[in-house]
Amino acid sequence: MRRWPQDGEEIIKHYIAQLPLNYAISPIYYRQALESFRRAALQCGATDRRTLEYWLRERGEVWARSTVQHRARIVARFLDALVNDGRIESNPITDLRREYNAHGDTGIIGALMTPDPDQALEALRQPRPFASPLGELMRDHVERMQRRGYRYEAADAICRRFDRFLQQRPDLDSQPLETLLEHYRRTKATANHPAECEKLARILNKALCHDDPSRPKRPPDNRPTKQVAHSWRRPYIYSPEDIRKLLAIARTYPSPRAPSRPINLYTTLVLAYCAGLRVGEIARLTLGDVDMQAGTIAIRKTKFFKSRILPLSDSAMNALRALLKARQEANVSHSFDAGLFWHDQNNRQYCRASISTHLVAILRMAGLKPAAGKIGPRIHDLRHTFVVHRILEWYRQGLNPQEKLPYLATYLGHRDINSTLVYITVTQELLHEANERFRAFTYPLGNAEPAEVVS
Repeated sequence: MRRWPQDGEEIIKHYIAQLPLNYAISPIYYRQALESFRRAALQCGATDRRTLEYWLRERGEVWARSTVQHRARIVARFLDALVNDGRIESNPITDLRREYNAHGDTGIIGALMTPDPDQALEALRQPRPFASPLGELMRDHVERMQRRGYRYEAADAICRRFDRFLQQRPDLDSQPLETLLEHYRRTKATANHPAECEKLARILNKALCHDDPSRPKRPPDNRPTKQVAHSWRRPYIYSPEDIRKLLAIARTYPSPRAPSRPINLYTTLVLAYCAGLRVGEIARLTLGDVDMQAGTIAIRKTKFFKSRILPLSDSAMNALRALLKARQEANVSHSFDAGLFWHDQNNRQYCRASISTHLVAILRMAGLKPAAGKIGPRIHDLRHTFVVHRILEWYRQGLNPQEKLPYLATYLGHRDINSTLVYITVTQELLHEANERFRAFTYPLGNAEPAEVVS
């Protein structure tokens, strides 16, 4: 059934009423978009692509192009709801997205608004995933590894890129695997591409060995990965003055429409520096993860599927105490599964991207990062700073940092100390403390000169 439902007006009212809209004016925009499309569907007598193109042309004469695209996405979500309820057979936008294997609705809508929609849609066409001669092998391997409990997201993306390359090069179909990999290596000149090709070779060899156990395993080549590691940007180790400046800016972060944002950002910075948490770990924190009596915080199902409970310093607990007090005054959800950091406007949890955007803005306001671009200190460098400052403190307390590394690795959520060693950046201050420790060990009598060696 492609015709518009007879009770379409009532369906629109019910659909808008059940949406979690945050602004009082949003239902007006939704009603305008859906009512205008309802009139077009009644006039054309269907909800197919022809009706959609007619509506886009008609609305394009009244609204700005960006407005039409925004309202078209509203219509697309509504049509999906009608499909789920069984009121219409299909959503034409969804059908086109599947036909051309497009990544989203925006490109489809933009193509339908052009003078030649067919040509614009053809330009959007993407190869079907895992449709190459090796596609089935790669798909089966990825699904098998995911069934075993691995995320395997990076490997899946690598396989999909190689699959698209093979579909674009049908002349290589009969070539052996090493020849295919060699041609794929030549497609890009970036520093990361040889390392990705090496990962791809190991993935394919693993998949082939599963189907044929007698096949010899491919010896790994670590040279491309080491070359990429040498080109990594050196972490920026924030000084105590930098940290104080960042915290001061976070306290006064300009946010007139969200009064709670400064204390949210201040607390995220405190946790990033005092506990060495990743941004994703901070974004996933809930009220149930904070134990004020024990002075701990729980980090659940993070990288490598690991969970851990971390004791926090007094300053970090004070920041969390102030945040929880602000939550009570804001009268937001007190459920244990509610996000620790919340928006004023809709009481939803801050996502990872939103936290990163605001923290980067603080770095720019502090003058530590340029006004544009990806160069300069990163938020993740706070984790490096946490490690360096912790080792410095151990040196000053007379402790042996090497003996403490397993504890530090556990605190950071690493599988072993090899991952933790990556975070140890040799600074002048750290080098000075190490030299002082070595001098005290070499000359136990203080300033006494070593005895003359008699030959």
